[in-house]
Amino acid sequence: MHYVHTLTAHARTRRADRHLGLALAFVAGAINAGGFLAVHRYTSHMTGIVSGAADDLALGAAGLALDALGAMLSFLMGAACTALMVNHARRHALASLYALPLLLEALLLLVFGLLGARLAGVGGLFVPATVMLLCFMMGLQNALMTKLSHAEIRTTHMTGIVTDIGIELGKLLYWNADGERLPRVGANHARLALLCGLLGSFFAGGVVGALGFRQVGSMATVPLAVLLMVLAIGPALEDLGRLTRRLW
Repeated sequence: MHYVHTLTAHARTRRADRHLGLALAFVAGAINAGGFLAVHRYTSHMTGIVSGAADDLALGAAGLALDALGAMLSFLMGAACTALMVNHARRHALASLYALPLLLEALLLLVFGLLGARLAGVGGLFVPATVMLLCFMMGLQNALMTKLSHAEIRTTHMTGIVTDIGIELGKLLYWNADGERLPRVGANHARLALLCGLLGSFFAGGVVGALGFRQVGSMATVPLAVLLMVLAIGPALEDLGRLTRRLW
């Protein structure tokens, strides 16, 4: 339990950042791939959504462009929500400043898991509530890891990670034929291992999420919600204990 507590604690270590990033990359991969089977749209990254909106607008499909706009705004609001929660918790010296967004994500995953079929028919901001909910969660999580790791670790999209893996591989393969005359080019092996781990976790989560959605539908998100609750419950209980002692 102490190890789990350190993953979302206020005091950060590089080890905790790496391990939390791997866990959240798995969750993001599962939601993105599994959610695609539910809403027929990838929701963890905005590149394709924004490009699709541009294509749809150019082709005169204003309705589809509005769908993409709704998804993008939902992702944006999720990121803004994380910033609000983290800054509020920091101002009030809460131990759970990084745990609160994960608890909210867990709650929303439970809502999606239990009510996913009904939400599919509920209209939201241009798009069904299911799409808005998934995009909001991904914005929430992406902003959390960005703030927590000072933009070093991303978990909801792999473009930058694959690019960085390529850069490190290029350094690894570089032949330093200049001897000692110029600075040596070398790969950061620890960073390369982390990047490959994030990519592997996202891929593994995608496989598990797709299989889960195919077998049990939106209920497949319930175990993911439980995982997030386990990760975040320690600091939240710490704050709850402080509040209880203050009231009594």
